[in-house]
Amino acid sequence: MSKTDLIIVGSGILGLATAFRAHQQGRTVHVIDRSSRPVGSSIQNFGHACFTGQADEIQDLAMTSRAGWREAAAATGIWAAETGSIVPAMTEPELTVLQQFADHRGAAQATMLSAEEVATSVGNPNLGAIGGAHLPLDMRVDPREAVPAIADWLADQGVDFTWNTTVTEVADGTASTNRGDFHGEQVIVCPGYQLSSLFPDIAEAHGVRICTLVMSLIERPQRIPSGFAMLTGTSLARYDGFAAMPGASALREDLARREPDLVDVIANLMVTDIPGGLLIGDSHAYTLSPEPFIDERVGDLLLDRATSILGIDEPVVRQRWLGQYADSTDTNFILERPDERTTVAVVTSGIGMTLSFGIADRILGEEAAAARTRPAPHSPPLTPTADEVVMSDR
Repeated sequence: MSKTDLIIVGSGILGLATAFRAHQQGRTVHVIDRSSRPVGSSIQNFGHACFTGQADEIQDLAMTSRAGWREAAAATGIWAAETGSIVPAMTEPELTVLQQFADHRGAAQATMLSAEEVATSVGNPNLGAIGGAHLPLDMRVDPREAVPAIADWLADQGVDFTWNTTVTEVADGTASTNRGDFHGEQVIVCPGYQLSSLFPDIAEAHGVRICTLVMSLIERPQRIPSGFAMLTGTSLARYDGFAAMPGASALREDLARREPDLVDVIANLMVTDIPGGLLIGDSHAYTLSPEPFIDERVGDLLLDRATSILGIDEPVVRQRWLGQYADSTDTNFILERPDERTTVAVVTSGIGMTLSFGIADRILGEEAAAARTRPAPHSPPLTPTADEVVMSDR
């Protein structure tokens, strides 16, 4: 079969962002995926680009990704809300962390709000918050629309897609599939949680497992603002930017006392708006082989806590599902080169959607540098930078 400049294995957001950037560089690109359309982790999440909550060390990467999302939205016409995120502070420890964060980052990234302003922002006059913050740089996309739309746009621009095709092996510029071999100058493999099916040694070396998330979609009452995104105290304890604040330890202790059930399910309680309703989640559970069953108690817990903040007494649930993404016990981003023409890239934390375009730039930069220096086959893994070590939603 014919050879292309770049083969990308996987049509998740990381693979598509890399294809988008490579296409901008004028390279011929061929994307191969086992499904008939994007159906994996990238459409199962909030579509919430939480640039602000990432650690200080990767703010440049986060802002690069933000610029990439804006470019992709302008090119493809996808809905992308730049309304930011609202973080209600229901307790003094939450307010303390938000104030420390706002003082640390400045008004361009975090603006403190009064109790009344927060209540108005979430559409619940009876909220009962003691204050809060607005994070203006965060963005929203509809993951169910955005990822397929980017793939369609790339196809219209001349990027080749081969769907319903399982890649069985990648080596030395060749992607072997159940439909034959495809050849490229370089192959970038973005398999997400299916890493072990192609590179089991890499997966095992990094303790890669699957994180499952209980999520739901409910109808959005008219009083809830469109483009709405809300983080909570559990988010402040989880995202590295907030968790680095001096008051984070007291916040975690407070959450353990007030919300032991949320802590037990490793919750990051969030609500985000898409045109089809409000996305609510999520819990976190880790295993190599997850079962498909949703624990109704966990779904009800998340739904109850979220709707109580929003003042929704009788939520109308449209959908529930168990999201999945790759997770690692020792790193948040895998970037390795099994041979001089193969790059393996997997985000092993829950921020692939947020940092996708920034990481795509990193992947292509590393790939170009490696091509120039032509490392020997079976060279050691690329050394993670501080950026990769700290990027996490954990």
